[in-house]
Amino acid sequence: MKPWFVLLALVACEGNASSGWDDADESESSSASGASEGGGGAELGGADQGGLDQGGAGATAPEPCSGFASEVIDVSYGPGAGFGQARMPHIVFGSPNGAGVSAGSLDVVSLGNGGQITLGFLDQRIIDGDGPDFIVFENAFFAGGQESAVFAELATVEVSPDGETWFAFPCTATAAPFGGCAGWHPVFANTSDPTIDPQDPSEAGGDAFDLAELGLSEARFVRITDRADLTGLNGAFDLDAVALVHAVCD
Repeated sequence: MKPWFVLLALVACEGNASSGWDDADESESSSASGASEGGGGAELGGADQGGLDQGGAGATAPEPCSGFASEVIDVSYGPGAGFGQARMPHIVFGSPNGAGVSAGSLDVVSLGNGGQITLGFLDQRIIDGDGPDFIVFENAFFAGGQESAVFAELATVEVSPDGETWFAFPCTATAAPFGGCAGWHPVFANTSDPTIDPQDPSEAGGDAFDLAELGLSEARFVRITDRADLTGLNGAFDLDAVALVHAVCD
């Protein structure tokens, strides 16, 4: 999560940074999380939704074949989480709301240090096409607009065809450029600007991933794990959205 002094500065500078919700409603979570498969997260669906409201006031169900994440399969928050949880899971559905090169969006949920989220896509499958196949959007930015001063909050991204076997993109760099990690490219796509296609890696911003790098032809799930060991200079990964570049609907 961005330090609060940074967040306050962003609110002051960015007219669209506020989403009309009260930070006082955000609850802090003290539950630590690891990156192990099936690690004790909040189970969504059925009677136990882990305290997450899937149908709150003003919330709408994800559209079929939307081209974006539309299910939160599992989530476990680490220390420092809390921001954005009151708007889960819908805050991570649909198109991103980026704030450009010099600012980070507040339309995010913080995973906390070591936190993890697993996303599904309802009736959609990510397929391997020409170039990147999906994009993960965080709220990274370049301090002062300088590309050499990237404010990164990194995470490992994994994909799975069945929810059981996972394949991870490499995320090991401790200095920019951060290669196969998510959380280090600014986001340009925003729902208020229809001229930017959030599913086009050449203009949307965010961190793009290609299934071919893992030797996969398709995937149904994306898992994102905050790398607390790599992000000591900044903070925990803040998820905005996941967009599909190449996908088919079942």
